[in-house]
Amino acid sequence: MSTVIVTKKDETLIQFSCSDGGVYAEISEFFTFYAEGYKYMPAYKNKMWDGKIRLANLRNNTLPFGLLVHLAEFCRSRGYEIKISDEILKVHRPSLEELQEYADMIPLSVNGKRIPGMRDYQFDGFSHAIRENRSLLISPTGSGKSLIIYMLLRWYLDHHSDDKMVLIVVPTTGLVEQMKKDFIDYSTFDDSFDAEKEVHQIYSGKEKFKFPGRVVVTTWQSAVKLDKRWFAPFGMVIGDEAHQFKAKSLNDIMGRLVNANYRIGTTGTIDDIQCNKLILIGNFGPVHRVTSTKALMDSDTLAKLKINCLVLKYPDELRKVVSKVDYQSEIDFIVSHEGRNRFIANLAADLKGNTLVLFNYVEKHGKPLYKLITDKTKGSGRKIFYVSGEVATDAREKVREITEGEKDAIITASMGTFSTGVNIRNIHNIIFAAPSKSQIRVLQSIGRGLRKSDDGRDTTLYDISDDFSWKKAKNFTLNHAISRVKIYDNEKFEYAMFEVPMPK
Repeated sequence: MSTVIVTKKDETLIQFSCSDGGVYAEISEFFTFYAEGYKYMPAYKNKMWDGKIRLANLRNNTLPFGLLVHLAEFCRSRGYEIKISDEILKVHRPSLEELQEYADMIPLSVNGKRIPGMRDYQFDGFSHAIRENRSLLISPTGSGKSLIIYMLLRWYLDHHSDDKMVLIVVPTTGLVEQMKKDFIDYSTFDDSFDAEKEVHQIYSGKEKFKFPGRVVVTTWQSAVKLDKRWFAPFGMVIGDEAHQFKAKSLNDIMGRLVNANYRIGTTGTIDDIQCNKLILIGNFGPVHRVTSTKALMDSDTLAKLKINCLVLKYPDELRKVVSKVDYQSEIDFIVSHEGRNRFIANLAADLKGNTLVLFNYVEKHGKPLYKLITDKTKGSGRKIFYVSGEVATDAREKVREITEGEKDAIITASMGTFSTGVNIRNIHNIIFAAPSKSQIRVLQSIGRGLRKSDDGRDTTLYDISDDFSWKKAKNFTLNHAISRVKIYDNEKFEYAMFEVPMPK
């Protein structure tokens, strides 16, 4: 029987050795995948790369630490013996009683008001991550991921020496700001923790080398530029909205955190692309599902969701033409279609409550939509906002704060800035103005409107799709719409379909 021996290289990598030389190639093949969209990448087209991502490094026989479970599965499936070193197996696991006692000690508040403590599922996420050291927590938008993160860092700081630090990596500058505000809010009644002093923020233009506290919140774009020595003090790393990190940058950052034995990723969802999933698991650890959006709606933690799928039906002469064009030409036609944009503007203006209109293309779609909506609501006294990557972080935060105090505002925002990590409690309607089939983007965007509003109203999503099908041929974006409906089915969301005839 062939034997695979696994030892710990550092906190980032495990090292394997095999009694049979042929097993090395098998392991390499088992952890090799085609990159998403590899056929369209210049390196592949120019025959400089075979399109494959190899997670096992046969130059030094290493794998990302989080893939240990998958290596064990590989060995079991082939009847190989696996021997794992004691250094890996002997992990200190506090008891659940000990962790519950600690959690009960920490006074928590939300929106300036005391709360009894973490919800059961939040404690499950917190305790699992501490006991396992490495984990990828799946918990949807609105479930309180930032509260779980806060309790993780509090536990780490209270149980490790003063020279040990916590690094929190997020995808956007808006999340850097919001994370610190959340920590300040959670610790309002806790005299033992001063989040204002303890938490340092890093993104473009911020101080990167001198900070007074033991917690650093940074974007991955800033972190990837820092030298390996900068990462030495960190014993815990938490990657929030981890699915948004570029794979190479994530690998680079995690590879420099050689002393961080606590590695926890949090995200609302991960896609079904095996390679993407294994890169996240390799860097953080096995997946642990904390709760689901449907469960949170059923328990009245999140607002109830109603989905209206509006299928725009175009005249035959347009369908004949558009059904034959390539994907980008179809997108260009859709976002520039005057009747379609006017329909969206009229819909946004007619809806009651705060409305979020999400687009993809800034110049071609977002700005024209914003102008149409502004013109349509002129003289109504309603507040109309525009948000894209061009808008400064503090200005975006202002929009969020103002909207939470409004009852009838409209935000026209790019998916890139508002589909992830932006908490708005008072959104009543969401309009998908641009086509998307990404499970992550769809669910994250929906999550923007599921936090319970002050008036207790439910949330309605208007999913707009475009039917340019002709005979048996379906157009690209109609197929995207079908993919979104499959997501709604999988998530057990309620939805209704409506056809809307469009003019020439």
